[in-house]
Amino acid sequence: MRRSVWIRVVISIILVCFFTISLAVRNTDSRGEAKSTPVITVETDNQPIYSQAIARSAAPKAIATPSETGNISQLKYQPNYEVIPVHPTNYGSRLVTDINGVPVSNQPIIVLHETVSSAASTINFFQTPHYEESKQASYHALIKLDGTVVYLVPPEYRAFGAGNSVFDGASGPEAVKTHPNFPPSVNNFAYHAALETPPSGRNNARRHSGYTEEQYRSLAWLIAQSSVPEDRITTHRAVDRSGTRIDPRSFNMNKFLQILRDYKQQSTRNT
Repeated sequence: MRRSVWIRVVISIILVCFFTISLAVRNTDSRGEAKSTPVITVETDNQPIYSQAIARSAAPKAIATPSETGNISQLKYQPNYEVIPVHPTNYGSRLVTDINGVPVSNQPIIVLHETVSSAASTINFFQTPHYEESKQASYHALIKLDGTVVYLVPPEYRAFGAGNSVFDGASGPEAVKTHPNFPPSVNNFAYHAALETPPSGRNNARRHSGYTEEQYRSLAWLIAQSSVPEDRITTHRAVDRSGTRIDPRSFNMNKFLQILRDYKQQSTRNT
């Protein structure tokens, strides 16, 4: 009788150890980086505040919080928003050194994308666990057709928005190698923002009907919270080195920049 009791105790201990190890493995992504759960947000001025814009990085903040840019909240245009955390396998920490241990301090950039699929389909993909590294992907934010801003990955984390990529900066090419088996990329210092593709563009065509007025306004509103200069706002097509990315297709950069300047001027007048 006493022996059977001890057997049950030993089995219980083994099961507890097994589940503890399983949870630890689940919270460490296949890239070998310790993962944290998404940062808890609070709301102010009808928009979420993340703990900081780019933590664990020597670069200045890419997207400031509303509390740090109070004048932005005074703009007449205020988009609706949603906060939908993605699965931890689909993003990582921003690193202070590259794969070889060399310190990195790139200034932040903003990379513009389009989803190609619907917003719902894209978000579902990001919320799905991807333990196969080649399938891991995410954006920091997504703008729906109606202008709703969907916050996906907190800006202090590294979204997996661009694979083989390089930014041609004023001082030369910029990229950081963070994985031994993948090419260098801009992800470590990039904020990735995507526009939902209209139904006419959910294919491989090179152009489509374009984006809504609400999308341009919401994207400009989001980027107006940033201190990133215009010459460090770029597109997925521009940074891609795989030769396969052409997004955001049919995007009017001049129109976007004009709206962005208008918002920043409004912000300045409110000081």
